Amino acid sequence: MNKSQVKTEQRERRKKRIRAKISGTATRPRLSVFKSNAHISAQLIDDVLGVTVAASHSKVVKGKTLMEKATALGQDIAEKALAKKITMVVFDRGGYSYTGKVKAIAEGARQGGLTF
Repeated sequence: MNKSQVKTEQRERRKKRIRAKISGTATRPRLSVFKSNAHISAQLIDDVLGVTVAASHSKVVKGKTLMEKATALGQDIAEKALAKKITMVVFDRGGYSYTGKVKAIAEGARQGGLTF
């Protein structure tokens, strides 16, 4: 196994550990974060019904750097949640460490009016 496969496998293990502890409902959906090398996305998921309530991607928000886009992404997902009368969410960092872009999404969502 090469280094990138090991890192991916470790992230998947962390992700499974996190998902064993948290779950989204209709009143309090899960705010799930995904990062790739070029983009970042977030979605609100109701795990009881298995449906995505709202989603946002870094391609559709404004910002020069990916950090600026991450903060704007958090605010965008918060606006979409508030439009559907959702104020509380459970944050799922997706196995990533809570720094940088992941933290920027969380702070942007909090600025937008979400509570977690």
